[in-house]
Amino acid sequence: MKVLITGGVRSGKSFHAESLLLAEPHVTYVAPGPEADVDSDPEWAERVAIHKSRRPAHWSTIESADLAAAIRAAEGAVLIDCLGTWLTSTIDELDGWDGLREDWEPVLFERLDETLAAMSEHQGNLIAVTNEVGMSVVPEHRSGRVFRDLLGTVNQRVAQECDDVLLVVAGRVLKL
Repeated sequence: MKVLITGGVRSGKSFHAESLLLAEPHVTYVAPGPEADVDSDPEWAERVAIHKSRRPAHWSTIESADLAAAIRAAEGAVLIDCLGTWLTSTIDELDGWDGLREDWEPVLFERLDETLAAMSEHQGNLIAVTNEVGMSVVPEHRSGRVFRDLLGTVNQRVAQECDDVLLVVAGRVLKL
């Protein structure tokens, strides 16, 4: 089973993703971005602590922006939380926020292709969590528009690899 779970911020998508894997004997939680600086951002620290407190003790964690490698190194079921974090981290690494998209976007899509291949090869259950950012106002700044557009593309490509896509709104789950 491969599932993509999308929804707005604090919609309950991570909680639902975790609940789908509670019966699994081993889960690898993949945090696909740089480790958050929880010391400088108390709100972020609280969110990270809440997520960690919900995870069973037998789950392992991989924190890496190399999402394909993390999936390949994972044992058992995989929970990726979240693709928006991976995209942000990748754009950061490629210095893409202010650069020309044609200079860095091909590398981003190569990494996405490699991630999709790793997802396809994974034999266990895999759940990917992402944000749905295209249902609101058009961002004022270029970086917001670039992120929104690329995350929409990432979400579509990942959805093609999945058996199911779920939309979480206000804690309610809709199968798409």
